[in-house]
Amino acid sequence: MTGAGEHDREAGQATILLLGMTAAVLLGALVLGAIARGVGVQSDEQRAADLAALAGARAMHDAYAGLFEPPVLGGRANGAHLERAQYLRRGRSIALQTARRNGARAVRVSFPDGDTFAPVRVRVEVRDAVEVGAGERVAAGARAEAELAPPSDLAFEGAGAGEYRGPLAHRQGKPMRPDVAAAFDRMQAAARRDGISLVVVSGFRSNAEQAELFARHPDPKWVAPPGRSLHRLGTELDLGPPAAYGWLAANAKRFHFIQRYSWEPWHFGFTLNAGTSSVGFGTGTGGGDGETARAIPSFVPARFAAPLARAAQRWNVSAALLAAQIMAESNFNPFARSPAGAQGISQFMPGTAAAVGLRDPFDVAASIDAQAHLMRDLLRQFGSVPLALAAYNAGPAPVAACGCVPPYPETRGYVARILGLLGGAGEAVAGGGLEVRLVR
Repeated sequence: MTGAGEHDREAGQATILLLGMTAAVLLGALVLGAIARGVGVQSDEQRAADLAALAGARAMHDAYAGLFEPPVLGGRANGAHLERAQYLRRGRSIALQTARRNGARAVRVSFPDGDTFAPVRVRVEVRDAVEVGAGERVAAGARAEAELAPPSDLAFEGAGAGEYRGPLAHRQGKPMRPDVAAAFDRMQAAARRDGISLVVVSGFRSNAEQAELFARHPDPKWVAPPGRSLHRLGTELDLGPPAAYGWLAANAKRFHFIQRYSWEPWHFGFTLNAGTSSVGFGTGTGGGDGETARAIPSFVPARFAAPLARAAQRWNVSAALLAAQIMAESNFNPFARSPAGAQGISQFMPGTAAAVGLRDPFDVAASIDAQAHLMRDLLRQFGSVPLALAAYNAGPAPVAACGCVPPYPETRGYVARILGLLGGAGEAVAGGGLEVRLVR
């Protein structure tokens, strides 16, 4: 009888152990199922946030030009004009609708740069709860941001522009812009005095010629794809022989030529009159000359018109460009100070002010003149209004490193706002269109 009792007790304990293990497995399955549901819900929330942010930014993109329309035209209200509050309401409304149509319930829409005169970023946060057990809910959420940004495929010297359509001069049988030819003549004469004979290997190339060349050598490091080669602008020269490379590296800048790429010691680009590259020699698109340099947009307070016009004419930079910059920098406040230490109407950092010879950043005329001087240099260096603006805001180094508007929210917003103002002032800018981009 004793042995039978022990057997019964062992069987009972085994049954209890088996039931316990089964319960543990079931509990684990429930927990895993809850986790899986949570992960699935969070994935759905992220999708809803992404789509809502993109939709809000698209609505802002479509309405953006309205911010720069005049409120009154011909004595009547301008129906195309949008107040800032209306513009933000459109972005918020579309973002909320999109999030809710994709299953989100608790949604918050905000604008990280909402204190600027033309916000370009929208943030969507979804904070829904996930049920993980009987009556038990845990918080889950997702966040996304989208922006209006300068084109992602900008490159140096007139990015986004078509090929040069103005008159051509020829040197050694190679075509180039007439002003480039004149500068080359001066450089060639100086080289000859130093015992160096320069050979023009290549000059202007049309997009069709570039396509043929790229088809033969499809390596974008050495041959740019059609529509991307700087040779289409009439400003670029491939020079030889190799014995001249050292002389060119040391002297080309004196004649306003720079070596475009560190790996191409033969490729030199002309840096003056960069804004003329897409429409023909002698007409400005953002580089500024003639009537463009003298035009003062209507949003400029009257007392700043004269110093803007003088600086634009002195440095051959568009007055509209300078005015749009000032609007973005300081809203025409001569005594503005930024948290980072920038000062004055054109917001110069002390080091930059010293580099361009600006002694008092709170002197309006001197500050605007220094701004025009710096922009002239940046336009010559990068040959593109969006890239020059990015370099003014973020410094030349990050722009030169990527050949793009760097992925800094402040810099991208700064460039986008100025491009919007320029468009509203009637000044076309090559590569000036904005695109919608999910950034977070």
